[in-house]
Amino acid sequence: MEEPQTGGVSLVAALMGAGHVHGNGEDKLIDGWARLSHDTTMRATVIGVGIATLFTLLGVILLWPTGEGRDEAIAAGRQLGIVTERLSATVDDESLVECSYSTPDDIQFCRQITFIVNEGPEAGALVAIPPINARFDSSIPPLEAGDEVILGFEASTNNYFFADFDRRGSLVWLALLFAVFVIALSRVRGVLALVSMVTTIVVLLGFVAPSVLDGNDPLLVCIVAAAAIAITSLTLTHGLSPSTTVALAGTLAALVLTLGLSYVFWELTSITGLGTDEALLIPYLSVELDLSKLLLGGAIIGALGALDDVTVTQAATITEMRRREPTASTGSLITSGIAVGREHIAATVNTLLLAYAGASMPLLLLFSISDQSFDMVANAELIAVEIVRTLCGSIGLVAAVPLTTVLAAVATSGTVTHGLPVKDRIDADPAPPAGSPPNTAQPPRWEDFAPEDGEFD
Repeated sequence: MEEPQTGGVSLVAALMGAGHVHGNGEDKLIDGWARLSHDTTMRATVIGVGIATLFTLLGVILLWPTGEGRDEAIAAGRQLGIVTERLSATVDDESLVECSYSTPDDIQFCRQITFIVNEGPEAGALVAIPPINARFDSSIPPLEAGDEVILGFEASTNNYFFADFDRRGSLVWLALLFAVFVIALSRVRGVLALVSMVTTIVVLLGFVAPSVLDGNDPLLVCIVAAAAIAITSLTLTHGLSPSTTVALAGTLAALVLTLGLSYVFWELTSITGLGTDEALLIPYLSVELDLSKLLLGGAIIGALGALDDVTVTQAATITEMRRREPTASTGSLITSGIAVGREHIAATVNTLLLAYAGASMPLLLLFSISDQSFDMVANAELIAVEIVRTLCGSIGLVAAVPLTTVLAAVATSGTVTHGLPVKDRIDADPAPPAGSPPNTAQPPRWEDFAPEDGEFD
């Protein structure tokens, strides 16, 4: 029987085959890891990613924190009154009383607030914080009896103070809701994504912060952390496959480019890292800390989140197109892949700007009322840092598209499919029954879904 033509893929067959692509289809259609024996590009990609993984592992080992620097910073913080004990409490009562310094000519009222401490040595005790001037002091929000709050306790003065609302319960419920939505939609892949997210948090809090406080170079620590996060998150979420390897190679290459650009413009714009109150305080806790490098390292980690999204999408797109059309030329795959990536980048570039701007809304309001020109506002270090982060990160994002697309197209150029049975090839339409008229349906084309000329004029 003559083998049916594989060039005409019906839309239904393409949609039905999508579920087959990420299972056994990958090994059958692009020959999986077996291609390493004869594909130079794929072999070089795997070797490069392997070397990067080894260096990352070595960096984690060499830079692994001892905890001494963190302990010293905590001790310094206690001496400065920064590090205090935090205890959960419940508001018992708030009343308005005349302040002790009020005079007949200037009567002033103070807020007197009492709390029931829920934990610690004085659990169950009724405590009061110093009176708060109702006219001039707005540092403590309005409170009502029954509100769950966090109190700070300063041992040196034996005083309690209001620290914050206790919102831990609400955050736990939100995290559970998020996990339910992710797992309901993505199932096992969603569970792996959640594990990847937890791993990222562990790396940031358990490795980056303590290692920097130990006196290690902040930039080097952040680079190692970024590589570790990229390797673990992509592997956990998407599995150990040729497509993931290509995406990881594109991510690491784009990170190197972002690092180089950011380093150059960090120097050209003279970023000192002293533009915030927190930055002015940190040197008192860790004298040897280079704040400029810490901010630069943070910019690299910040760009990673959008980078892996772009590289995974591009690698998956090229792999899928190669499955659908095994005979397509590498050049056509690159052209089509970049066309897809162009649309992705158009939306993603703005993501970094919105993320940085959204986290700085109060600051933007202050600059808005400062009555300064735009160039003077942009010149302020707080804003300049975000500009450099956004633009350098966006350049890395744009570069990630051709880097990953070309690598994926070349790496899949040696795809072996001709030896597969027809039933195992998702790009093959089933043979028509004997005696049925020939199938003259044409495969769907992009032009079929495009608007007619002048439709949106």
